[in-house]
Amino acid sequence: MAGNAREVALLTLSACDRQGAWSDLSLKKNIRAAGLDNRDAALATRLCFGVLQNRLLLDFYISKFSTVKPDRMENKVLNALRLGVYQMAFLTRVPASAAVNESVGLVKRYSKNPRSPGLVNGILRSVARNIDRLPTIPDEDPISYLSMRYSHPAWLVRTFWETLGPVETEQLLTLNNGEPPTVAQINPLRGSMEEILTSLRADGAEVEPHPWLPDCVTLTGGGDLENLTAFQEGRIYIQDAGARLAVLAAEPKPGMTILDACAAPGGKSFAAAIEMENQGKLVSCDIHAHKKALIDSGARRLGLTCITPAVQDGKVRRAEWEKSFDLAMADVPCSGLGIIRKKPDIRYKDPVPLAGLPAVQSAILSNVSAYVKPGGVLLYCTCTLQTSENEDVVNAFLSANPEYALEGFTLPGPVGEVPDGMVTLWPQRHGTDGFFFAKLRRRPDSAIGYGKTLSSDRMAQTVQENGQILSEKSGGGV
Repeated sequence: MAGNAREVALLTLSACDRQGAWSDLSLKKNIRAAGLDNRDAALATRLCFGVLQNRLLLDFYISKFSTVKPDRMENKVLNALRLGVYQMAFLTRVPASAAVNESVGLVKRYSKNPRSPGLVNGILRSVARNIDRLPTIPDEDPISYLSMRYSHPAWLVRTFWETLGPVETEQLLTLNNGEPPTVAQINPLRGSMEEILTSLRADGAEVEPHPWLPDCVTLTGGGDLENLTAFQEGRIYIQDAGARLAVLAAEPKPGMTILDACAAPGGKSFAAAIEMENQGKLVSCDIHAHKKALIDSGARRLGLTCITPAVQDGKVRRAEWEKSFDLAMADVPCSGLGIIRKKPDIRYKDPVPLAGLPAVQSAILSNVSAYVKPGGVLLYCTCTLQTSENEDVVNAFLSANPEYALEGFTLPGPVGEVPDGMVTLWPQRHGTDGFFFAKLRRRPDSAIGYGKTLSSDRMAQTVQENGQILSEKSGGGV
């Protein structure tokens, strides 16, 4: 494949719409296939994410200037229009003529309808003439207004509204459409903070110590992070502050035996291993063999020899692991609604399957809880903001497993003391990804049975119904 930034963006958007591809993975694949340099890769990323972040609004504008409804257009024609309108409405450095001509060129290349280039040319030239007086979004209904203005489906806006109220909901939606900071943890096994900062700056990255999270930095610039010398030498790894805080709450220590039950690509395993000073044993699992290889590669790059990758289904009991771990972490598959600003297409996924996620999460939590030693810790976490996947799952587990109890903890920065043992991190409050975690301690004198959240028949039925969700693990990846 060869092409420019706009073509890469178009093909990625088309793959998201037609094949259900995840934008970040598809974009990276297409950038590499096209051989884009750092500048064009950055433009392709901005165009792709910008369209996804504003898709409902862009379609609203297109509908006002087109005689053909957006949902009646060819996929690539519509996405070429979205790209053109996005550049004119949001990117001030792109001339309108370039936005129009490039979109028309893409349609000439990819549309089967000979009339499409003329349609696109006419619509975009009309938009260009009216760019300073674009149609106003109806504001009679606040949910509908926010849905259109920030391109979040109405059901999702309503969910946030019921939890946060109008002011914080708009703050969250605004952040979801922004560019999140990149946070990296330094690897003290491979150098000091000062040495690693020097290396990153030498490679052109703009980097500063994280304002409140120890041994972490925030990164901008520097191109592809995997090309940075510090990354290649295993001196840093990328992990959002929210995931890092979850590991800090669990308090891994040197010499412990730890299980990371849903680990890929391994971020929490790496954080725990560093807290362990690479002393002890950490079994890092995923259900897929190719993700085991990903964990192994990351551990070797970082020099973390205490990590043993394994292929293991978090729902399937391994008798030899029962009561064997000082700490077990369960970062379960979830709806991923806390990481929309990093994966903007998550907002458009069908909400219907989400109703089955709590049963899957409960099955994993119940199973993993059997592996914790009496007196040990169980960490439950998700990267979603849904109470049904977070507090409700934990509370149901506690009701069925009285040998466990929540345990409070204290964290740095805006989180501070969490006396009840579970916390939801919000982008607009904490500056992190949306994240939830709960710390549970197994009673030292535990002699009560475990794993009573679902009957075996119901568990099998639920897992089968949600197979696609499990395979995607949309909530993992930190």
